[in-house]
Amino acid sequence: MQAARFLAPFRRSAPVAALVRPVFGLALACLVLVGMARPASAAFETTAPVAVLLDHATGTVLYEKDADRRIAPASMVKLMTVAVIFDELRKGTVTRETVYTVSEDAWRTGGAASGGSTMFLPLNSSVSLGDLVKGIVIQSGNDATIVAAEGIAGSIPAFAQKMNALGASIGLTGSQFANPHGLPDPQQWVTVRDLVRLARYLIDTYPEEYHLFSEESFTFNKITQRSRNPLLRLGADGLKTGHTSEAGYGLVASTQRDGRRIVFAMSGMRSVDERAREAKRLMDYGLQSFEEVVLLKAGETAGTADVRAGVEPKVALVSAGDIKMLVPAGEASGLTRTVVDNGPVEAPVARGTRLGWVRIMRGQETVRQDPLFAGSDVERAGFFRRIADTIAGHVTWKSATAAP
Repeated sequence: MQAARFLAPFRRSAPVAALVRPVFGLALACLVLVGMARPASAAFETTAPVAVLLDHATGTVLYEKDADRRIAPASMVKLMTVAVIFDELRKGTVTRETVYTVSEDAWRTGGAASGGSTMFLPLNSSVSLGDLVKGIVIQSGNDATIVAAEGIAGSIPAFAQKMNALGASIGLTGSQFANPHGLPDPQQWVTVRDLVRLARYLIDTYPEEYHLFSEESFTFNKITQRSRNPLLRLGADGLKTGHTSEAGYGLVASTQRDGRRIVFAMSGMRSVDERAREAKRLMDYGLQSFEEVVLLKAGETAGTADVRAGVEPKVALVSAGDIKMLVPAGEASGLTRTVVDNGPVEAPVARGTRLGWVRIMRGQETVRQDPLFAGSDVERAGFFRRIADTIAGHVTWKSATAAP
C-alpha cells in the first residue's frame, strides 16, 4: 500500500538558470522567518483504500493515499455526465426545456426494475432535460443518465466519446469513460485524483449550477427522494456519492469555511457508515489542521536589486499580489524566505519589470517560488553621474582584487 504524503507543494522550484538571464549575477538576500509557531497537527490516516484532499484555491495537496490507482467510479461518474450536459447547455445545443422520451433500455437498465438508483421514469414517457439533470445530481438516477445520453448524443457509446473528449481537455489523465451511469464496465475507470480535478472543474466552470449538488431532495412524478450524500447534513455543500459491489462505497465532496474551500474524494470503503465516518474525518482534517500564512504582502518590499547608471542606486523588489501558502498547523515557523535578484540591472528600469524571485524553503527543500518585480521606475542618470558610477565600480573592483 502506498504511504500517505502530506502537503505536496503546489509549485515546485524552477532551476535557477531558467529564471536568471546569463548576463546578470545572482545575489542572495537575507533569510526571513515566516509565520508563528502553533501545536503541530497530528498525522492523519484513513481506512479508505484511496483518497485525496486538496485546497481548492491553490491546488495544494493536503493529503493523498494511492490517489492514482485505477478504480471503478460507480455513480461518481455522473459528475462527468452532468459536466457534458452543462457544456451542451452552455453551447446552446440543448436547453433545460428540451424534452426526451424514455427508451426501453433506459427503463430496463436504470429504472425501478433494475434495483439500482433510479428516477422512476415511466417507459415511453417524456421528460425535460432540466428534470433529468436534477434526477442525476440529486437522485442519482441511472435511468435519467441514459435518457440524457441518448437524447444528446444518440447513443451511450457516442455520449461516452463526449465524456472522454471533455475529460482529456481538462486533464483527466488517469480516467476512461464508457457509460454515463457508472454500472460496472471493464472499459471504464477513474482515479480519485481525477475525480477531484473534475469536481474543481465543475465548481469553477459552472458556479451557477453548483447549487444543485447541495439540494437535499427532489420530487418527480409525485415521488420524493433525498440526496445520497451524507455529508450534506454534516457540513459539506456537494458533490456526489457512488456505490457498486465492485467499487465499494465512495464519495466526492467539497465544503468551505471562512472563505477557504477544500475538495476531496475517497473510495473503496465497505459500508455506508464507514464512508460517512471517514469522509467526515477527512473533511474535518482539511478544515482544522492547516493554516494559511501570508508569506509576502502585495507591494511589500522583499529586497532590492542594484541599478547601474540610474538616478537611484537600488530598486525595491515587490510581489504583484499577496503570496499565501497553506501549511500544517504549527509548521509555519519552519519556513524561511530567500530573495534572489538578477542585478545589477541597467537603467532605465520600468516599474513592474521582473527582476528576481522569492523562494520559500523548508530546510533545504524549496516548496515554492514566486516572481518579484521592480516596485518603481528608475530613470537613467545623466552623463556625469554615469561616469562617476563607472569610476566607483572600477575602484570597488580594484580594491576587491587587491585584497589579500
